[in-house]
Amino acid sequence: MNQPVTTAAMSVRPLWLNLIGGERRPAADGRTLDVLCPSDGLPFAAIARSGAPDVDVAVHTARAAFDGAWGRLTATERGRLLVKLGEAISARADELGELESRDTGKPLSQGRADALACARYFEFYGTAADKLHGETIPFLNGYTVAVVRDPHGVTGHIVPWNYPMQIFGRSVGASLACGNACVAKPAEDAGLTLIRIAELALDVGFPEGALNVVSGVGEEAGAALASHPGIDFISFTGSPEVGALVQAAAGRNHIGCTLELGGKSPQLVFADADLEAAAPVLVKAIVQNGGQTCSAGSRVLVERRAYDEVAGRVAELFAGVQAGPHDRDLDLGPMVNAGQKARVERFVGAARMAGVPVLAEGQVVPDAPAGGFYVKPTLFGPVPRANDLAVEEVFGPVLSLLPFEDEADAIRLANGTPYGLVAGVWTGDARRSMRVARAMRCGQVFVNGYGAGGGIELPFGGVKKSGHGREKGFEALYEFSASKTIVLNHG
Repeated sequence: MNQPVTTAAMSVRPLWLNLIGGERRPAADGRTLDVLCPSDGLPFAAIARSGAPDVDVAVHTARAAFDGAWGRLTATERGRLLVKLGEAISARADELGELESRDTGKPLSQGRADALACARYFEFYGTAADKLHGETIPFLNGYTVAVVRDPHGVTGHIVPWNYPMQIFGRSVGASLACGNACVAKPAEDAGLTLIRIAELALDVGFPEGALNVVSGVGEEAGAALASHPGIDFISFTGSPEVGALVQAAAGRNHIGCTLELGGKSPQLVFADADLEAAAPVLVKAIVQNGGQTCSAGSRVLVERRAYDEVAGRVAELFAGVQAGPHDRDLDLGPMVNAGQKARVERFVGAARMAGVPVLAEGQVVPDAPAGGFYVKPTLFGPVPRANDLAVEEVFGPVLSLLPFEDEADAIRLANGTPYGLVAGVWTGDARRSMRVARAMRCGQVFVNGYGAGGGIELPFGGVKKSGHGREKGFEALYEFSASKTIVLNHG
């Protein structure tokens, strides 16, 4: 495990080193970054501020593992190691959850749930590793044609700060199951758990170099990883703006990528829905992780004749929401950093200035540390359709209510943003639920519910500005492998 390293600048804060080829390494130039706890804004650790030379070493180390010990393992052997890693993560769910909670600011129970979800990803992909089958194709007489799945080689994974363990598990787990060697770059704001999990991978028997973690800022280490000519495929989760840069870098090297870039996900509530059941889910879908969730249900679209009742139910619940330090385990914690706090406050301030009605506010507990990055959860409605709250991703605990007239109007409104990640449909009409679900331009639709406990088995990804490609579920294995057609002429 990474041990505390003392420097004059860091006092006694632990320095978490990169993990490359089984070795703990500082950045080549010795630079470090402070890691702040969002609950109080104070540094509690430091990470290596890696650059292009560090990424280069990690990529070449991964290539050596792919060409060597890791690449020689059978699918069954790889799968067993992945399952063991899942078990090790599960056994340390409290430790990892507490670390994730302190690093990101999310409540303790959510941090632990993320650890267990990460464990489940490695379990799922471990048991799937030897089930990625090929096929045969009927062809000309005297020929046998086989289609097999090959790993890409070395894959890069740029992991965001909102769900480090979960997103690491879903992309790295699938890639390793296919036989790739991996280089992961966690977000500079939250990545300690990924270094710890890479250590656990070594402990359970992963060959050195199969899984490498290099920390640093996006403009340096992340950009170096995305553009490295030794990377064969890249997975990125983050903003559309940075996603465009990652895709351009991948294009210059003629490699594929999966991009999950956020959303402005609607929940459509029809008058015939079970409103009592819907209301708490509508609130949780935006409060979860402080709204810092790509699939957050940030827009609630309500049939006009039910608008007042829905608004009243949601407002009553929203007023009881509490934000506070991660270790208080309340409904939500702080934003991850000062910049994210300022971003959310700009959206809220602009909406207030524009006269958008505030229906309810949650509370930041009075004894929350003054240096923490807290924002007050806010419910707006009715929100004008052209207002930024109705079309732009806030990425905070801000919920917008918008009325619609009929089914056709609801579909137009739901699809009327540049994003397309997730949608929810609440109705008692089974035929309508399928019509509307099929009409949604997004990657996932939930009917009379929202979210599914991590959805490990469920393919996930977006359309439009929400990105492309699919992670989670068995479909991710097709992203992290390539088909090869073998044509055998045997006469």
